[in-house]
Amino acid sequence: MSGFVASTIAFVVAIGILVSVHEFGHFWVARRLGVKVVRFSIGFGKPLWSRRAGVDETEYVIAAIPLGGYVKFVDEREGEVPVADLPRAFNRQRLAVRTAIVAAGPAFNLVFAVLAYWLLFVSGIEGLRPVVGEVEPGSVVAEAGLRPGDEITAVEGRETATWEAASFALMDALVSGERTRLQVRDERGRTDELVLRTPEGHRYLDGGRLLEKLGLRPWQPTIPAVIDRVLPGSPAEQAGMQPGDRVVAAGGEPMADWRAWVEYVRARPGVAFDVEVVRAGSRQMLMLTPERVAGDNGSARGRIGAQARVPPDLFEGMRAEHRYGPVEAVGEAVRKSWNMATLMLTMLGKMVVGEASLDNISGPISIAEYAGRTASIGLTPFLSFLALISISLGVLNLLPIPLLDGGHLMYYLIELVKGSPVSEAFEIAAQRVGIAVLFMLMAVAFYNDLARLLGG
Repeated sequence: MSGFVASTIAFVVAIGILVSVHEFGHFWVARRLGVKVVRFSIGFGKPLWSRRAGVDETEYVIAAIPLGGYVKFVDEREGEVPVADLPRAFNRQRLAVRTAIVAAGPAFNLVFAVLAYWLLFVSGIEGLRPVVGEVEPGSVVAEAGLRPGDEITAVEGRETATWEAASFALMDALVSGERTRLQVRDERGRTDELVLRTPEGHRYLDGGRLLEKLGLRPWQPTIPAVIDRVLPGSPAEQAGMQPGDRVVAAGGEPMADWRAWVEYVRARPGVAFDVEVVRAGSRQMLMLTPERVAGDNGSARGRIGAQARVPPDLFEGMRAEHRYGPVEAVGEAVRKSWNMATLMLTMLGKMVVGEASLDNISGPISIAEYAGRTASIGLTPFLSFLALISISLGVLNLLPIPLLDGGHLMYYLIELVKGSPVSEAFEIAAQRVGIAVLFMLMAVAFYNDLARLLGG
């Protein structure tokens, strides 16, 4: 299965799950509060499948465009309502009822994220110990005193058993303040506390690659440049590479290990070069042209579709796992969901005032790519991805932009203050503004996606 097809399937599955959770929140709370639901749709456009069920004959629909969904209530503003249904019409409900129904969608997305993180924490998250491999001279971490071989055991008092935990803790700390306390343990077992001084910490979060921008690289083992697997249809297969080939030189440069080989390939997207390999004791020359793909920072990089042969004991002693009991995991899941939500809101605020780059906005192409990548690795990374996107969906829908749930909640706040609903003319004018804002956000997201895809 090609990467494009796999990413598309993973994207549709992810969006389908998260939209279902969001719309089910509106649906479930509406039903519990006595509002009649006419339709529950996952997707927009032409129905691919539909069925009526329940006492109210609610229509359940799966539509052709899987980029959203909606729940349609009985509402006098959308057409004539039978007399018997008037008490159950959405527009006739008390302000508190309408507010609860609208807020339920984003709330269910946030609850889903908590449940996902709880499941991950209970089952255990594996990763590599946060041991520093390289430190760039003159960087923020070098000035703090971090050295190769140091292990980051805690960030601002939060234990960091893996690089993933350390990265998330660093992101949260960089947004929150100008000084970040690190607890580290050196190769001799001695512990120390270091302080990172980052007056504009949020700038390290722009465009990803946080650790590299701070000036450090995680520990990496020395892996021989031996091919273990060649993906079908990949540039490596087209060049004639085979499992077991050991890369000894590329473009006349010797390849000491797999890392050197990867860096050489990534630096040459779309550029042909000769490769010298050892196969069954004899040397052979091949001609290879890496395909051009988007890198994490928006620039193009090369990829050939080959995987390294990793010795089974290579990561011995470097693997770690953080696992919590069922009760303790609840608090950790809530804390992580809260930290991610506040981080997103903080970054959005900084983008609005120009303190953070709009390059941080990603669209469906990037989301599809990440969905496919995490799904190909396993269930745990994909579930973590779902939790993160679910938080994004919940946070974005709470923004006070007309057409979003947050826009409706803004109307209800005005109604609470002035004692009557906003006028139809005001709502129509606000919707036009909301359409313009959403269109601009979509344009920026698509531009960023295409720039990453094309290597601009």
